[in-house]
Amino acid sequence: MGPLDRLNADPAAQVLPTLLACCDVPAWADAVLAGRPYASAQELYAVADAAARDFSPAEVDRALAAHPRIGQRVRGNGTGAGWSRQEQSGVATDSATQQALQDGNRAYENRFGRVFLICATGLSSEEILSSLRERLEHDEQTEAAVVAEELRKIALLRLSKAVDET
Repeated sequence: MGPLDRLNADPAAQVLPTLLACCDVPAWADAVLAGRPYASAQELYAVADAAARDFSPAEVDRALAAHPRIGQRVRGNGTGAGWSRQEQSGVATDSATQQALQDGNRAYENRFGRVFLICATGLSSEEILSSLRERLEHDEQTEAAVVAEELRKIALLRLSKAVDET
């Protein structure tokens, strides 16, 4: 039985924790579950993508609570913690970079009242810092849309990992 077959066949209660590790938005996870069975991974991703485009501000806030600050190493053995470590693997750990990320995170949190979220997979520290600095110039409405889009990208990336790891 392949990974997609297991996602289709496993009881919802067994699949739900994995979906919530992908994105801690119950309505999103419920929409993905409701779309089963999926004939293909592309069909799964299409449903997940469509549901992620409807995140409310409250859902984004809830999901952000499950994400560490960029540059902050996550401890623990859970699925989400492992994914976070993979996603941030390109972030340099030298003291100057760490300090720049801490300062940027603090400025962002003071400006917007939430953690800075970026789909960090494949990005260098310089690219992340550049994006952080650019986004500090956004107004609240623009930045809220960017955060929701970054969350959508992370959810889909993690869902693809979940299907591959199932």
